Amino acid sequence: MNTLQTVEEIKQIKDGNILMPQGFKAAGVHAGLRYSKKDVGIIFTENPASAAAVYTQNLVQAAPINVTKDSMAVSGKLQGIVVNSACANACTGEQGMKDAYEMRKLAARKFGLKDHAFAVASTGVIGEYMEMEKVKKGIEALKPENTRQAAEDFEAAILTTDIVTKSCGYETVIDGKIVKMGGAAKGSGMIHPNMATMLGFITTDAAIEPVDLHLALSAITNDTFNQITVDGDCSTNDMVLVLANGEADNEPLTPTHSEWSVFLELLKQTSENLAKQIAKDGEGATKLIEVNVHGMQLKEDAQMMAKTIVGSNLVKTAAFGADANWGRIIAAMGRSGVKFQPDQATIMFCDIVVLNDGEPIRFSEEKAKAYLENESIIIHVYLKEGKETGTAWGCDLTYDYVKINGSYRS
Repeated sequence: MNTLQTVEEIKQIKDGNILMPQGFKAAGVHAGLRYSKKDVGIIFTENPASAAAVYTQNLVQAAPINVTKDSMAVSGKLQGIVVNSACANACTGEQGMKDAYEMRKLAARKFGLKDHAFAVASTGVIGEYMEMEKVKKGIEALKPENTRQAAEDFEAAILTTDIVTKSCGYETVIDGKIVKMGGAAKGSGMIHPNMATMLGFITTDAAIEPVDLHLALSAITNDTFNQITVDGDCSTNDMVLVLANGEADNEPLTPTHSEWSVFLELLKQTSENLAKQIAKDGEGATKLIEVNVHGMQLKEDAQMMAKTIVGSNLVKTAAFGADANWGRIIAAMGRSGVKFQPDQATIMFCDIVVLNDGEPIRFSEEKAKAYLENESIIIHVYLKEGKETGTAWGCDLTYDYVKINGSYRS
């Protein structure tokens, strides 16, 4: 099945969310961890779901990540995840581990389940202990439902410095059955691969075993979540977790299934959508930047160069000021660690050519500035090393980023 056919079979659902697939419920409440906003959330499925996850590559990993890994190791299946914002529960030693395990137990016992049926995720300030009495009251107050409001409450409960909630939903047909997938995410600052600094949750009613779900997630992560960057800092708490409860009743998906590529595309589009929403909502950001590098021998090299360009502070500030300073782009290319021929490089802001085969091109500064003032900017780099392409997403760097992070704990 070719890529074009696969893409055409995927339908994005307007206002889609994590509760679009059959069998999932969610909730979010204000427990007092934050001053006034929701701060404890839950996703739940009555039918045990195959689970797959990817985690931060930071050597320092928060207690909830270790607890989630522990839950996943038992059977590869979960029935829910409990999440809090305001406190990362990272670098909190033995007490932090006890608190993360306690969160898991409280959520599981609420539904009469064994502890390992739940995963745990936390986000917020590093180095502070959980206020467990508030967390306990929050978990007790959670009443998961399958409503749009319940999905929105969960989306709000996982935010930190985010300005907006992030969600999406897609559907397709596999084995003649409608298969749905929904997602929710948070992430605004301390974002850089691998992973991106974020929490991402994806639900689907597809039938698939844990090992195959992990294969699918691993196959698309490098092209989606690992291709966004905001500020070059890799967090201690990043996690993307996928739950598949099988309620669509399709034949179990495996790499040999005739529509395996359809499922991969469904997961890729969901993940890319969430990743781009995170990049766009970078702390203080006003613009989403997409960089496409074309014509490399290796896809990994194209991706590395694209990430280097979009992560350059000089490129990001130029984007903020709507300055078509392409010299910053080629300088970033040169330090990306990727070998290429500079005299064969072409750079474009959308359709505006500013460098052609290593030669500067006279272009309209007014037209370029007008384009760079848009909320979404696309930069193309063309090389002649091969046929591979890599894409990365990021945002501009503004005065507000400094303001936000200069007083993050206050």
